[in-house]
Amino acid sequence: MRKILLIYTGGTIGMITNAQTGALESFDFAHLYAHIPELKRFELEIEVRSFSTPLDSSEIGPVHWQQIASWIAKSYEQFDGFVILHGTDTMAYTASALSFMLQGLKKPIVFTGSQLPIGIIRTDGKENLITAIEIAAATDETGEPVLQEVAVYFEYALFRANRCSKVSAHQFEAFASPNYPLLAKAGVQIEWFKERLFRTQLIHLDPLLDLNSDVLIWRLYPGMPVHLYAPALRFPTVQILILETFGAGNAFSDKAFQELIKAFITAGGLVLNITQCQSGPVRQGAYQTSMFFERIGVISGADLTAEAAITKAMFALAYIPKNQQAAFLKANIVGELTALP
Repeated sequence: MRKILLIYTGGTIGMITNAQTGALESFDFAHLYAHIPELKRFELEIEVRSFSTPLDSSEIGPVHWQQIASWIAKSYEQFDGFVILHGTDTMAYTASALSFMLQGLKKPIVFTGSQLPIGIIRTDGKENLITAIEIAAATDETGEPVLQEVAVYFEYALFRANRCSKVSAHQFEAFASPNYPLLAKAGVQIEWFKERLFRTQLIHLDPLLDLNSDVLIWRLYPGMPVHLYAPALRFPTVQILILETFGAGNAFSDKAFQELIKAFITAGGLVLNITQCQSGPVRQGAYQTSMFFERIGVISGADLTAEAAITKAMFALAYIPKNQQAAFLKANIVGELTALP
């Protein structure tokens, strides 16, 4: 019998209606089978572990990412798969972080949640949870896990964790992965797209749980008052600046802005260029307005999501030698970006 560890961190999925008061309150996942008897039909052993205090995902950050990753690393040999129940707002950040922190992964880690509480009649939470568990338990013809990476399952779609973002606050189709296709689609059966699945070249799980948050992200916009932002950009207080630029990696040619970026790089900082667009990569130097970046050594982030860029930068600062960080940020480590020719 395959064993699944279910980790509940908080979020909308964990709410149920109190029969006496009608109010929503936290779901007791210790009584999982009583509330979702359908799970008894799986030939699985499911163990539940919960945060002592369930958290709205807006409150979850690197210290909690470390806690989740640590629980998985310590329980890795005891379980065949892992399902993380998490609020949707920052799910893509947590899931992306774990993809870097748990390299060498050969078992499934599936994040899921819901837009409506599990105690609401029209909830999407029950289906998301049941299918996430089924995915985490799935094996191929050799008995190996079909999924061997961190993924997000939501509304019939399985996404690579470090390729997806939350795109809707009110629709059940809350997540999208514009730059990488689905890993699987749940219909009458689960349809796997096996050629898209990530496989590590490492032999063993390598839990690397430290992170360095000396990262700043700026979303550029027309008329941006650069002088208001300048005091925040000081190396080494900030070590990596992520710029969310226009289109294929373009920016305005404001001299104060260019001097600020150049001075930061000269001082030892790294600048990573990602696009504000939902789909498509940065092509630095393709247009006149991004040639300045190419000249001064700004790093092209290709088609990284903002969530993957931030968590990858935090990981790089914690583990990668300074003279190798730029190359690391440009490289495809765990399937998070498409390397450009």
